[in-house]
Amino acid sequence: MITLSDVHKAFGSNRVLRGIELEVPTGESMVIIGGSGTGKSVLLKCILGLVHPDKGKITLDGEDVETASRDAFLARFGMLFQGGALFDSLPVWQNVAFRLLRGALKRPKAEARDIAIEKLRRVGLKAETADLYPAELSGGMQKRVGLARAIAAEPEIIFFDEPTTGLDPIMAGVINELIREIVTEMGATAMVITHDMSSVRAIADRVAMLHDGIIQWAGPISELDETPDPYVQQFIHGQAEGPIAAIR
Repeated sequence: MITLSDVHKAFGSNRVLRGIELEVPTGESMVIIGGSGTGKSVLLKCILGLVHPDKGKITLDGEDVETASRDAFLARFGMLFQGGALFDSLPVWQNVAFRLLRGALKRPKAEARDIAIEKLRRVGLKAETADLYPAELSGGMQKRVGLARAIAAEPEIIFFDEPTTGLDPIMAGVINELIREIVTEMGATAMVITHDMSSVRAIADRVAMLHDGIIQWAGPISELDETPDPYVQQFIHGQAEGPIAAIR
């Protein structure tokens, strides 16, 4: 569904992406792993058109994302942001229904609220949560609200940016399972960026290792532990010594 060919992006002298080659099959979950600051979020922003590559081509179903109609293009995506990114001044249901209350996907207010409550239930939150504000929720509940918002418009493609950041191990496990269930139910294509190996193993169909601006290795999750690639082995085992230089 998504193809990246020789994608480059630099910010001044900082060459973040140095020739990305990657294919994301329709209906599968692709997890991008790599250390902090390796360009995982920049990669997602390039696909969404929020950041424009300096070189290379990104296509969605064969269509160049640079020339696609923006409203129709973005309507195909849902996004779970790293920090939740909920609007503090809006009640939960309006956060979930944010895209359904405006723009090309606009629905009547009552219908949008009903959809929001349905999605909240799907992520394990009671209907009463709809009228609370984000500050009244725990971190785990906020993450569930973010997930409900990501799926509210029934997107074909969902991006997850560090979905378990800030969560304790038990809640992280719950969120990982929920993501996997929902993506499978919807038949959606998913891209996840994370450095949490428990998320990788719970969510991924395929894995790609991003380091030094390129994809060092990509393959099915079943081959992750057996690959001899030294970058992958150092990362998944958290080893201090290896080709990935630690900042000391």
